Amino acid sequence: MTPKVQRAAPPFMQIADDLRTKIKEGVLPQGSKLPSIAELAREWGVATATAAKAIKQLQDEGYVRSSSQGTFADLGRKLTSGPDRLQMLRATGSGFRPGESVDIVSAELVAAPAHVAEALNLHEGDQVVQRRRVYRDDEGAVAVSTSWLAGELAEAAPELIETGPLPKMTFGLIEERTGRRAVRRRDVVAMCPVPKDIAPVLGVEAGSQALTMTNQYWDQQGEPTEYAQDFLGAGRELSAEYTLG
Repeated sequence: MTPKVQRAAPPFMQIADDLRTKIKEGVLPQGSKLPSIAELAREWGVATATAAKAIKQLQDEGYVRSSSQGTFADLGRKLTSGPDRLQMLRATGSGFRPGESVDIVSAELVAAPAHVAEALNLHEGDQVVQRRRVYRDDEGAVAVSTSWLAGELAEAAPELIETGPLPKMTFGLIEERTGRRAVRRRDVVAMCPVPKDIAPVLGVEAGSQALTMTNQYWDQQGEPTEYAQDFLGAGRELSAEYTLG
């Protein structure tokens, strides 16, 4: 389908939004070559200066790198957050970027801490599924991610308390087994002290401050389905882009 410039945003931003989405969803994998400025200008029906401005926007945001050989998708040290993985899963069937790997280091039923119980509308001490993963790329640990789900979900999906990989990730597995589809989320970014059991993985001292992202998801009935917290590795960053109407 031939892309068409719309009036909602400046043409260069529409081009940048399209390419950014393709990079984030893996349609343009890490290291893949983007169309040339001349090709983009011809495809979108805009001036080469407009296409060049779109590429410059992506360079400034850290999504591409350019050299004499062309412009290439390059996510660098960006974090792939839970919401990013959900978006990629639904778009491509995979929640991982090329070069990424994950180790599921624990998957078990535990007593819900107070903050987890509150997030999931449970009582403190109720059983919850706790899954912990370590995401890595060629530069080391990207993040240590811990997620919690109501313990009753382990009855419908016993794989949740096994340390094997989930083919459809937690989002897809819950939807497949229960029909509960994640339709809303809230993200909170904060600096938090690194727990003792996470510090060695990130290569930092316990208690030192690290950037965290907490995600909470709700289903189509407005009920919470998952609560998760990622501790980012040193030098990682979070980013978000929005088109302003």
